[in-house]
Amino acid sequence: MKNSARLAAAIGVAAVTTTLPAGTSLAATQQQADRPHSGPAGVVFAANDAVSGNAIAVYDRSGDGTLQAAGTYPTGGLGGALTGSVVDHLASQGSLAYDRGRGLLYAVNAGSNTVTVFSVAGDRLIRRQVISSGGTFPVSIAVHGNLLYVLNARDGGSVQGFARIGAALVRIPAWHRGLGLNPAQTPEFTSTPGQVAFTPDGSKLVVTTKGNGSDIDVFAVSPLGAPSAKPVVNADPGNVPFAVTFDAGGHLVVAEAGSNAVATFTINHEGTVTLADRAVTGQAATCWIVADGTAFYASNAGSGTLSGYGDDGSGTLQAAGTTAAGPGTVDATVSGDGRYLYVQAGGTGAVDEFRVSPGGSLTAIGSVTVPGAVGGEGIAAS
Repeated sequence: MKNSARLAAAIGVAAVTTTLPAGTSLAATQQQADRPHSGPAGVVFAANDAVSGNAIAVYDRSGDGTLQAAGTYPTGGLGGALTGSVVDHLASQGSLAYDRGRGLLYAVNAGSNTVTVFSVAGDRLIRRQVISSGGTFPVSIAVHGNLLYVLNARDGGSVQGFARIGAALVRIPAWHRGLGLNPAQTPEFTSTPGQVAFTPDGSKLVVTTKGNGSDIDVFAVSPLGAPSAKPVVNADPGNVPFAVTFDAGGHLVVAEAGSNAVATFTINHEGTVTLADRAVTGQAATCWIVADGTAFYASNAGSGTLSGYGDDGSGTLQAAGTTAAGPGTVDATVSGDGRYLYVQAGGTGAVDEFRVSPGGSLTAIGSVTVPGAVGGEGIAAS
C-alpha cells in the first residue's frame, strides 16, 4: 500500500485542507496525578464529542486494569449530535481509531466536518493535523496500512479515502463515493450509516446503512487503494446492521439493532455476503460489537448490558452470558493485551472497566467519568 501514498504525492491529485501545529504538544487541560514511576501498563482514549469543542480524554491503565486520568486534549474541531439521539450522538462505531503500529490516533469532528490526526507519545497527544472529511458529519474511520477511509453520515452518506504520508493524511478526491441513502428519512439517528471497516486483508471496504435500506455495502479496494465505482449492496431486511468486526476466519460479525442479534457472514470474493450464523441477544438496542480474540461483546444500549459470544473463526456463535454495564452502553474497546474491556456508557458519560477472564467472562473493576461526555462516542486503547 506504500504505492498509494507515493502516487498521491507524485501526481498531485489530492485536495488538502489541513492545520499543522508544527508538532507542538498541546498542554493538557487536566493534570496528571500520582502515576506510578514505572509508567502505565497502557492507555485508553475516549472522545467527549462536545458540540462546543471536541476533546480526547486520556487515561493511564494500571496493572490491574483500572484507569486514572492523564490529560484532555482538544481536537481542534466540534462534536455533533444527530437528531433524535440520546445516548449515542453519532450513532456509529469507530469514530476514534488508533493505529498501534504507527502511534497515530484519528478522531472525527462531526460538527465541523473534519478529522484530527494525533501522534501518541506515551499518554500524551500531539495534534498534527485537522483535515476536511470530504463530506458532511463524519462518524467512523477505517485504517489499513497507509490507507484511511472516513464515513460521512449526512447528505445521503459517503465514504472518502485518504493516503497517509508520515503523520499526515492526504485526501484523494477520486476516492470519494456517495452511498445514495435517503437524506430525508427519519429518525435521523437510525437512518444514517453506522460504520466503515476494512476487511482484514484490506481488499474490501464494508459499510452498514442501519435503517436506511438495512444493507451491508461492500466496495472492492484496488491495490493502490481506490474503491470500486459502486458497492455490492447486500440486503439484510429488517435487521438494521449497525456495527461490525471480524473473527479469526475473516467472517464479518455484525451487531443488528433491528433484530437485537449478533450475526456472522462470509464475505465472498465478488462482495456478496452469505449468512453463517445468527444469535438473538434478548436485549434492547444491540448496536455495537468488539472482538477480543475468539470472544465478542455486543453493547445493548437499551438494556445497559453486554452480550458475550465465542467464535473460534468458524463463524458459529456460542453464547457466553450477559453482563450488566452502565446506562446507555455504547462503543467499546479492548486493551492491547486482551485482558481488559472498556465500554462507554452514553447515559452518564462514563467508561466502565472490565477484566476479561481466559474463558471470556467479564468482571467489573471500576468506572471513570469523562468530563462533558454524556452522549459521546469514540474509544480506543493501546
